[in-house]
Amino acid sequence: MSTLLALDTATEACSVALLHDGKVTSHYEVIPRLHAQKLLPMIQQLLADAGISLSALDAIAFGRGPGAFTGVRIAIGVVQGLAFALERPVLPVSNLAVLAQRAFRERGVRQVAAAIDARMDEVYWGCYREEAGEMRLAGVEAVLAPQLAALPDAASGEWFGAGTGWGYGERIQVALSGQDASLLPHAEDLLSLARFAWARGEGIPADDAQPVYLRDKVATPKAR
Repeated sequence: MSTLLALDTATEACSVALLHDGKVTSHYEVIPRLHAQKLLPMIQQLLADAGISLSALDAIAFGRGPGAFTGVRIAIGVVQGLAFALERPVLPVSNLAVLAQRAFRERGVRQVAAAIDARMDEVYWGCYREEAGEMRLAGVEAVLAPQLAALPDAASGEWFGAGTGWGYGERIQVALSGQDASLLPHAEDLLSLARFAWARGEGIPADDAQPVYLRDKVATPKAR
């Protein structure tokens, strides 16, 4: 039975989750700007509570973005450091997919328009449908102005809006059955998606782990 660690620091939330002996445990805190100080102690505590060492891990999953640039880099740095030392593969997971998976877990919604506030008057956007318990991308992920966000072609049925990007909700012209603009990615849901990816053999070497920002210009304000 696989032992997987998942961690996420791409938004204001910092969270870790562990699958061991078929049991999932997790720790989640909303701690803006404290991820670098808190992440490793959170991992150490989670492993200690489970009574295992880092060497027991089969793979490490992480939120690969999109999200805060610094936060995504923190996750990649920690994951690569651990995975190199352990000679273990890693599992990159989209933070938009993690949001959709959380909405499915907590709300039971099967079609989710996930949006993360990208600052600079834009949102990170992705639409997901549930397939056999896994939220799968429908279309593509993008960074765009809120008013340009749209559901996939031929979308039907009810859609739920999840994530901080829905703070721009009055500008997003998408009909929803409900929304939660306070929802942040949670490592427990990242772990759920990582389990599907691991079962499909999608682990990659640590040195292939790359952030996905969706945006090339990270610090230049948009021209008006």
